[in-house]
This record gives sequence, structure tokens and C-alpha cells, in this order.
Amino acid sequence: MTTALADEFETHRPRLFGLAYRMLGSAHEAEDTVQDAYLRFSGADRGAIEHPAAWLAKVVTNLCLTRLTSARARREEYVGPWLPEPVITSDGTLGPLESAEQRDAVSLAMLVLLERLTPTERAVYVLREAFAYGHREIAEALELTEANCRQLYRRAVQRVNERRPRFESTPERQEELVRSFLTAARDGDLGGLEKLLAADVVWESDGGGRVRAALRPIEGRDKVFRFLAGATRTFMAGVELTAIEINGSPALAAWADDSLVSVVVLEVRDELVVHAWAMMNPDKLDFVRRQLARA
Repeated sequence: MTTALADEFETHRPRLFGLAYRMLGSAHEAEDTVQDAYLRFSGADRGAIEHPAAWLAKVVTNLCLTRLTSARARREEYVGPWLPEPVITSDGTLGPLESAEQRDAVSLAMLVLLERLTPTERAVYVLREAFAYGHREIAEALELTEANCRQLYRRAVQRVNERRPRFESTPERQEELVRSFLTAARDGDLGGLEKLLAADVVWESDGGGRVRAALRPIEGRDKVFRFLAGATRTFMAGVELTAIEINGSPALAAWADDSLVSVVVLEVRDELVVHAWAMMNPDKLDFVRRQLARA
């Protein structure tokens, strides 16, 4: 590939990474997918590529569909809850997040919901919702009929909306509550932590069998509180907590001996924590570590 073509590809890389990440929920697989697209671009007949952006989006989308099919089998054997890989978004890695809709599109809650879709439904939904593709463009990318894409999109929207929360806190209130959670955890204020939990709160920990973590979601204020009380006595010893922006939301980062050991994203509704996702699998924290190293 000539330097000019390589430079041209680099102009598309951020958008392609954003597409692949939303499709896969995995930063390292998104990087691999984009690299595969680069190799295909470098070996393609440049004269046959009339619109590089569309050509590359089609290649990445179809590479993601292939990966999603095999990933589902692997995730069925995953030890404990499988959660998407966290990404720091304050550096623009996933593009501008200036509106509530843009933040929602990359939130952990949304990525978890997208796991419930079929690979093709997910592709249609992401291309339409996150990248504003028309149904004709989506049909061309997926080699489906436009009518079929419309049907897939309606089905995906319905499945997502069935589980999407009705009430959401403002970013300002969410940040305030996360900082209150951070302060209470730092101070060992168990009473303060309990007051921040909704009655039906759910806590999920993704250790992937690599580190000690709850193997099932913990549900209900009493059970989550007992879990946090135990974690405060054991896990929190020697751990430093800092605030961080993950997937468009204020979150917590846990450090031990200057090493990142966990990222916790809190979903806030009606002034309380209703869901917490704790990423503890060291492999899934690698992308965030690399982002921090570049900062």
C-alpha cells in the first residue's frame, strides 16, 4: 500500500473502530477487525472502490458479523457474567459524545442490551442509530433487501426498548451520585453506600475466571449491601479509587500498587444506583490501561 492510501485509511480508522466496538462490545476485537479491514483495503483494486468510506464500513460490518457468530459460542462458556470491555471516552476514542443520545449509544447498559440481538439485528441497529445510515445504505452493506432491513430494524428497536429504562438521571446528577459513592467507599461509610442503592439494584462482576469475582449477578439492596460491606473489609484494603469517564458515563477506577484492577460503571435512575457493572478481568482492562498510558 502506498503512503497516500495508508494515510487515507487512517482518516477512516476512528470511525471504523467506533463501528466495530459498538458491534462487538470488545475493544481488542474491534482493533483486530479494523486491522483486518486495513489488510483488505491494501490488497484491493483501488479503481473498484468508488467510495472508500462505504466500502470500508461494509467490510468492517461483515467482519464483525463473522466474529459475533463465533463469539456467542465462546461467551456461553465464559466464567461468570460476560460484560463489554470498558473504553475511556473523555479522549474522544468513540467520537463526540455531546448529547444524551450519543452517550447512550456507547453506554455499558446499551452494549449489554445489544447482546440480546441477533448479529444481523445488531448490525442494522448500530448502522442506523449510531451512524445514521439510511435503510438503502444498510441493505447494500449487508446485501439484504431494503424491506428486510426495515423489518430487522423495527424488531431490534422493539427488543431494545423493552428493556431500556424509562427514567434516566441527568449527566450532572449521575456524576454527583458517582462521586458520593466514591467518597463513601473511600471512607468506608457503609451507611452512606446503602442509602445510594435502589431496592432492586443489581451488581454484576466480570472476572472471567481470571480473578475472584461473583459468578452470578447479585440482586437486591440487602444482598448488594452485604457484598459491598465484605468488599470494603477485604478488597478495599490498599486500593485507591478515582473518578473516570467510561463509555460516556462517570465511573470508578480501582487501583492497587498503581495497577488498574477494576472499573465500575454505575447506572443511576431516580437518584439511586440501579445497576453496577464491575469489570475485573485483567484482559478486559488492557485497552483502558493503554489509553491511560497515552494520556
